Amino acid sequence: MNREQFFQVLEEKGIKLTTYQKEQFSIYFSTLIEWNEKINLTGLTEEADVYLKHFYDSISAAFYFDFKQVQSICDVGAGAGFPSIPLKICFPHLQITIVDSLKKRIGFLNELSTALSLEKVAFYHDRAENMGKNASFRETFDVVTARAVARMSVLSELCLPLTKKQGTFLAMKGAKAGEEIELAKPAIEVLGGELKQMYTFTLPEEDSERSIIEIYKARKTPKKYPRKAGLPNKEPIE
Repeated sequence: MNREQFFQVLEEKGIKLTTYQKEQFSIYFSTLIEWNEKINLTGLTEEADVYLKHFYDSISAAFYFDFKQVQSICDVGAGAGFPSIPLKICFPHLQITIVDSLKKRIGFLNELSTALSLEKVAFYHDRAENMGKNASFRETFDVVTARAVARMSVLSELCLPLTKKQGTFLAMKGAKAGEEIELAKPAIEVLGGELKQMYTFTLPEEDSERSIIEIYKARKTPKKYPRKAGLPNKEPIE
């Protein structure tokens, strides 16, 4: 998917970008490739791959969820900024918080933010488990996102404690999302969530399966969750 095809498909989906926003995506791509020579941010370096498998894939959440109706997003394990930075470019009003456990990636995100002239963004070098225990962040975000970070039972414990009551946890998954949901049902229930919807579609051109899992935060998360760093992955609630 080249740049122009990317912009055209977004417009067909109701997301019309300004010249400035289009330029931001160009800067994002060049900054990503430049930094990727120093630290491993992505295995994809061809422009067409980045626009399809990173930029388009990140924004696909907006085809099923209305980001115009929310203000704050926390992106857990965003790596090189996916999905929250492409969403921020498309919806500049969003307040973006990214938590990532690798300090070098936070360095990249800070430089990227400057290059893109982004406002209302914050990047934290931390574990999501620690953020979820911190009163400054716990249950404060309208939306919490995670893309290809961990399986649903683990992700639920990382993300639902950060999601405000009546907020939304959006998990962006590949194939076999249905199987993950079945295993994650106990975790979602315990942590205060309810499965609202799962949207499944194929990525253009390569036809690989994607799913957007929408979890509604119906109740407050019990104080004992999230457990200490590393434990959700070692002993998932299933």
